Amino acid sequence: VQLVESGGGLVQAGDSLLLSCKAPRRTLGWYTMGWFRQAPGKEREFVAAISRSGPRTHADSVKGRFTISSDNAKDTVYLQMNNLKPEDTAVYYCAAAQPGSPSKVVTSYQNWGQGTQVTVSP
Repeated sequence: VQLVESGGGLVQAGDSLLLSCKAPRRTLGWYTMGWFRQAPGKEREFVAAISRSGPRTHADSVKGRFTISSDNAKDTVYLQMNNLKPEDTAVYYCAAAQPGSPSKVVTSYQNWGQGTQVTVSP
């Protein structure tokens, strides 16, 4: 499963960004899709996930600011990020996991995109 992220960039604190993850056809109808991030010197951490049936979950650190969504017709998963903070600076990765796997666990995901850099200045 080849995943391609886009939408990262350099923004100021309080700004918004929309990340996109393009997946092969029918991927979203089968896999659980997740967003993770990794800051320099830190481990990769869970941000948000959406299952093929629709339920979504978000990390506590981004609840109320980030929203994961999907458009099956476009084979695309999105991460809307509002009120960005400097601590959100990281490389953001899109990933796909087999249905039923723990969605917040990095090792549940077998397929990863190349990542897109998000940098938030104070």
